[in-house]
Amino acid sequence: MTLFLMIITALLAYLLGSIPFGIVMARLFGLGDLRQIGSGNIGATNVLRTGNKLAAFLTLLGDSGKGALAVILARAILGEQLAGIAGLFAMLGHLYPVFLRFKGGKGVATFLGTLLALSWPVGLLACGTWLLVAVITRYSSLSALIAALLAPLYAAFFYHLHGAILVLVLTGLIFYKHRDNIARLKAGTETKIGQKG
Repeated sequence: MTLFLMIITALLAYLLGSIPFGIVMARLFGLGDLRQIGSGNIGATNVLRTGNKLAAFLTLLGDSGKGALAVILARAILGEQLAGIAGLFAMLGHLYPVFLRFKGGKGVATFLGTLLALSWPVGLLACGTWLLVAVITRYSSLSALIAALLAPLYAAFFYHLHGAILVLVLTGLIFYKHRDNIARLKAGTETKIGQKG
């Protein structure tokens, strides 16, 4: 593995991750500027606040798919080590997209898509955790935080130690991007799934 390949992989994965599917879907469906709606976030949860379930679903597919695609392509062409690098930089692209002046989303869908591609058992467990907490609490942010918190443990058991370390880094990014949500959850003012912001 050469430094050149690492840099190219990171750059291409970052650019793929930077594609803002929420913004694209909002424009395609005539929903306006997503950054001026609800929470202002560019992800599927905020698209859902517009009331357009199809646009939200397509955003979820796009945002999760770009993380998965980055991992799958890097693994197929360059091997497992670069697959991890691709997943990390696709995530960074979503969080800090060059196309939106580095103001991106919270990264949950991209995180889950990346996990599914890195190790499908880990990804399924994380998705199942998100879904279970979401059904019980109806808080997307809390679901994401708990799924992200448990994901490194899932990776340690069902993937491998280096993979668990990578997932721990991704978890740290999720928590950092959700710091405002954490404050609102503590204050009892966080918006629930389907509720307009």
